[in-house]
Amino acid sequence: MHDSQLAGYIEEVEQARDAFAGRLTIKIGLEADYYPGCEAYVKAMTASYDWDYIIGSVHYIGDWGFDNPDYIRTWDNWSITDAYVAYFDLVAASAASGLFDIIGHPDLIKKFGHRPAPGSRPVIEAEESMLQAVLNSGTALEISSAGLRKPVLEIYPHHRIVARAAELGIGFAYGSDAHAPGDVGHGTEACIEMLAASGIKTIARFEHRRRTMVSINHD
Repeated sequence: MHDSQLAGYIEEVEQARDAFAGRLTIKIGLEADYYPGCEAYVKAMTASYDWDYIIGSVHYIGDWGFDNPDYIRTWDNWSITDAYVAYFDLVAASAASGLFDIIGHPDLIKKFGHRPAPGSRPVIEAEESMLQAVLNSGTALEISSAGLRKPVLEIYPHHRIVARAAELGIGFAYGSDAHAPGDVGHGTEACIEMLAASGIKTIARFEHRRRTMVSINHD
């Protein structure tokens, strides 16, 4: 979204919120990229409106848009382990920045199915550092069904990350990352089942950037 489109976005969502008042709760949020050096810009943008929540996401390693199919051949120039470590380091930095309420699709790097060797120590250590940064910052992790609609065919994040986050007491927020109306709420049950498997019984809800934890039904 270009800067010039932001006011129109807010107006449309406010109109929908007002039209369905009393029948449907509509929150007004924003997903913002985390890119080192752009923190002041993001801070100004997020301070420009009374958002309900801000999702912080990493889509670039340097100038490589790693989740963009147009640049999938760039994977040929990277070690998979190095790409994963660089990605998780950026996600950790996004959490530590204090700019965001939710960390979006926390292992998006797997989107096209590139996987490090099982049990890769550098990757596991980078995941742990990322989770510690999330814990220390008080942000929530998004559990996103979007990966089920991508080549990886897997929820974001991997069950290992969900289980470790649960051990640490990190809160989760649900998202379907819908880019079309038919994707809204897609995969909700699968995400809830994954959370339940790690003993997670609550999920984050946001209003005016204040978080409350509410019970979720695992039945």
